[in-house]
Amino acid sequence: MRTAAIALALFSGAAVYAATPTVTYSKDVAPILQKNCEQCHRAGEAAPMTFRSYKEVRPYAAAIKEAVLLKKMPPWFADPNFGHFSNDRSMSEQDIKTLVAWVDSGAKEGNPKDLPKPVSYVDGWNIDKPEFQIEMAQDYKIPASGTIDYQHILVKGNFEKDTWISQAEVRPGNRALVHHVIAYVRPPGSKWMQDAVPGVPYAKNKNEGESGGGGEFLAGYAPGFLPMRLDAGRALMVKAGSDIVLELHYTANGKEGLDRTKIGFVTAKGPVTERVFVMAAQNGRFAIPAGDPNYQVDAKFQFGGDAKIISFTPHMHLRGKDFEFRATYPTGETETLLKVPHYDFSWQLTYNESKDLVVPKGTVIACTAHYDNSPNNPNNPDPTKVIKFGEQSWDEMMIGFFQVAISADRPISSIMPERRKPAAPSPLP
Repeated sequence: MRTAAIALALFSGAAVYAATPTVTYSKDVAPILQKNCEQCHRAGEAAPMTFRSYKEVRPYAAAIKEAVLLKKMPPWFADPNFGHFSNDRSMSEQDIKTLVAWVDSGAKEGNPKDLPKPVSYVDGWNIDKPEFQIEMAQDYKIPASGTIDYQHILVKGNFEKDTWISQAEVRPGNRALVHHVIAYVRPPGSKWMQDAVPGVPYAKNKNEGESGGGGEFLAGYAPGFLPMRLDAGRALMVKAGSDIVLELHYTANGKEGLDRTKIGFVTAKGPVTERVFVMAAQNGRFAIPAGDPNYQVDAKFQFGGDAKIISFTPHMHLRGKDFEFRATYPTGETETLLKVPHYDFSWQLTYNESKDLVVPKGTVIACTAHYDNSPNNPNNPDPTKVIKFGEQSWDEMMIGFFQVAISADRPISSIMPERRKPAAPSPLP
């Protein structure tokens, strides 16, 4: 059935987007790829091939046509009927029409003089040139097989004063084996990993700290996760005397490898008026029955103070099917904020609000997720097992992250539910 559907889509696309012989790579296609694809399809980035020249693009012409007609690329999974997002990656119908016409007319190069000016990238980074970096002190050797516990590495921060971070990017040393990386701020006086030797990796255990250890999220990486770039006047706070703890999740793939991850930071320019941090509605108490094709899990978070939500990041694993964020305001009004009807574990996307979502005290953010634990899910590691919350990819998670902004002089505790004041959870476990 899937093969037939693909064939129908491709046939329909060819019929609707009739070939236009004048379409060329240099004049028409290169600007579209530059705008929509180059960020990932260039050397050192997530995509397995580069799309910065005709020679590089031409062998993939047919694959590009299929990907854009089926809307598999660029990756963007938000239902357009709910919410408006500034980082919407979906390609316009006109651009799709142009790409299909180019392929159908023979994928001609055209006159190289028509090429757009190449985009200039900071070597090795997607953020501005980092003002400072932290890097693992030594390579970590990932075995070819087996379960690899989360690794934690303490990095001395050397923050002599309170520092506002406006841009951050994690650069894995081995994307094939790194599932995720999180950099946490360990504030001064914290007992988390207090006996750890800086630079030495420690497997997660009760003595060396749970994920996050009460530290605030600073930067993260997972497949598809974009670097953090905050608007002017907004930043994350790192207090003077803080250290950084790296949490690294490696997944064996049958071949040994080495990793030495690094992270770059850019400080805020000008006065900071709003502090940004990450919160979540999450549920770790579920058991997905074996073979269940549509199991539902729900989670809620209630704001204990006024705030603004600036982005959303749904998180599940390989059985994740769909995810939805809703808000119920103190007035009783309910609004769907984000709906992801086809979740993809390979692309951990963040959806940035086009306009800040103002949430008054008492607003409830509710999340609903569905899981496919049936044999019909081609990504399902084992449909015969009951699946519970766990850290490895073959386990499951249900977390709806959202990035929040409040006045820079307010403490994070001011927006926590009044009945309890837990530490802010970390993203991308």
